[in-house]
Amino acid sequence: MQKIVYVLILISVFALFGVQCTQKEHELKEEIFYENPIILDLEEIQKRGFIRAIVDNSSTSYYIYKGRRMGYEFELLKNLAAHLGVRLHLIVQSDINEAFYMLNKGRADIIAMNFEVHESRFHLANFTHPLGEMGTVLVHHNDRDGINSWQDLDGKTIHIRKDAIYKAQLCKIQQEYGIQLSIIESNLDSDALIHQVKTGKIAYTVADKVEALVNASYHSNLTIEWEVAPKADVAWAVRKNAPALEEAINAWMSAKTGSGYVQTLYAKYYKNSTNSYYRSNSDFSSVAGNRISPYDEIIQKGADQLGWDWRLLASLVYKESNFDSEAESYAGAQGLLQLMPVTLQRFGVDNPQDPYQSLMGGVNYLKYLDRFWKERIPESNERVQFILASYNIGHGHVEDAWRLALKYGKNAHLWENVSTFLGLKSHPEYYKDPVVKSGFAKGHTAVNYVQDVLLIYESYRTLINP
Repeated sequence: MQKIVYVLILISVFALFGVQCTQKEHELKEEIFYENPIILDLEEIQKRGFIRAIVDNSSTSYYIYKGRRMGYEFELLKNLAAHLGVRLHLIVQSDINEAFYMLNKGRADIIAMNFEVHESRFHLANFTHPLGEMGTVLVHHNDRDGINSWQDLDGKTIHIRKDAIYKAQLCKIQQEYGIQLSIIESNLDSDALIHQVKTGKIAYTVADKVEALVNASYHSNLTIEWEVAPKADVAWAVRKNAPALEEAINAWMSAKTGSGYVQTLYAKYYKNSTNSYYRSNSDFSSVAGNRISPYDEIIQKGADQLGWDWRLLASLVYKESNFDSEAESYAGAQGLLQLMPVTLQRFGVDNPQDPYQSLMGGVNYLKYLDRFWKERIPESNERVQFILASYNIGHGHVEDAWRLALKYGKNAHLWENVSTFLGLKSHPEYYKDPVVKSGFAKGHTAVNYVQDVLLIYESYRTLINP
């Protein structure tokens, strides 16, 4: 009984006073995961074929808007990946400490979260050349009294993002000015905390000045005038034992900054308040809503018939038509799922520009492909990849690759093996093989197509609720 009372008292104390400025918390929870980071540098990443980057889901960093992946960090990382000759895999992670853990354990290669370059983080990772500067401001509702000195905040509660540099900045202020703040660390990101200030759920938060300016530009009830810390360099983080990757990123950054590319992207996401408003308030934004397209309901019906996650079918629709029901390719493919005229007719589509007919025609074709592969590829997650490749290039070419995998003693139930032979179907040694029935094909385009759809799906699955 006494133990229960003690625990309840502790909970009450934390609820009332928040997190105080002591080192004990970090001493207790911090693993020494950074002392022996996994050995994984640029050569291994390029050989693997993709680079993994951790980002935020925010109105400036990375988000889905009308089905399209967007964001300042996203566009920079996509450009970097192309420069390095690899594909980009994104990891959405709001927990900063977990991000450093994943980096050092090799689950990620870059943390692109606009970190302030600060000595308290030097043991966790190396930092790239600065991408810019970040100042820190206090954000509060403008119906509160103005702040003329730090003493005006004595005894106040300030909610901040967990493991951000803001706590160290506020603790320093407490010491310098002899005030007492109740600092509540939250797993929410800065965008979400600013929204809570806007709605009156919390009184104060701290944020990057530029991010706060973006929010204040379309939320007129926010005040962001009180500076917590002056500008400091911000950069990305990489493992301490990945010098080649760090050097390559720095060289790319220098070139892109010199060309004006970085400045142009910065203006696009941070200086256009109208676009920022729509990105942050639209039902079709992963920051504010949970819709991908105007056709979500019919996509969900089609996905039910397939037994698919509707976000996977939405990824295929985006890849095919960008959710444009009137889209028509140079080859004559039409509608949301870009079916050719002969396929439209075969699967009962009279009007390919009618979203429902077009979508269901494509679903019926996908059901046909599912039946084609079901006995050969019984595992559903593997089979989806065979279906997607068949949708793109035709099931005859994929079947050829399946036969080649069997001939060369590989497990033909696995897409990883079959996709290798599909990619080889542009070489005479393989497309002239007696087991090949459909001849030459640029199979690598279908392999890339499958990867593209699944990467889009991963983004939708992470940012959009089922």
